[in-house]
Amino acid sequence: MKRGAMIVNTARGRIIDEAALIEALRSGHISAAALDVFEVEPLKPDNPLLGIDNVILTPHLGASSLEAMQRMATQVAQGVIDVLEGREPSNRVT
Repeated sequence: MKRGAMIVNTARGRIIDEAALIEALRSGHISAAALDVFEVEPLKPDNPLLGIDNVILTPHLGASSLEAMQRMATQVAQGVIDVLEGREPSNRVT
């Protein structure tokens, strides 16, 4: 990445190589990072990211807004209705 870039990851932890990110943050190549997801969750107390000043960490809260929870509840309810009425649910997990 371009020197001085900032990284934000709220998608999936394994998208980012944490060891490489830690090295890039410490060297200054990456100026800052904000992470809501990690390679290993929950984040272990000895994870080096916890000791880096130019990092903001949150405990996988990206989907914890009231709107997101209401949407998830509505989708679950609709899936139950679909199955009970003989239809394939739109968000089937196999």
